Amino acid sequence: MNKITLIGNLTADPVLRATPSGTSVCNFTMAVNRRFPGADGQKVTDFFNIVAWRGLGESCAKYLAKGKKAAIVGELQARTYTAKDGTTRMSLDVSADEVEFLSPKEEPKEAPRATAPADPNTFEDVSSDDLPF
Repeated sequence: MNKITLIGNLTADPVLRATPSGTSVCNFTMAVNRRFPGADGQKVTDFFNIVAWRGLGESCAKYLAKGKKAAIVGELQARTYTAKDGTTRMSLDVSADEVEFLSPKEEPKEAPRATAPADPNTFEDVSSDDLPF
């Protein structure tokens, strides 16, 4: 079975493209901290290339951004390619089957609150009979 689960933060905004046949594909990189520190006591972070297809990719492009936290469940896929210098290289990508957006939804910014008048003589006197408590 080939299944990987990752929780981490995006290192850059997702990039949404389309294949020549029109299928949506979204690519982004996630930084995932390891559970235990390295031999030198420092935090160890791994970086994973994530690929999300079709509607899932469109949702990722719409709702994810640099720094946002996400959980990814998918398959680890090895691919080879020829670099510009002619050498053959290998890359490990995660093909996402499920993505959960973990960062809280950003609330719209509130309108500025009214401030109290600078002159204390402009306040209106209220009797205790008018108070609801």
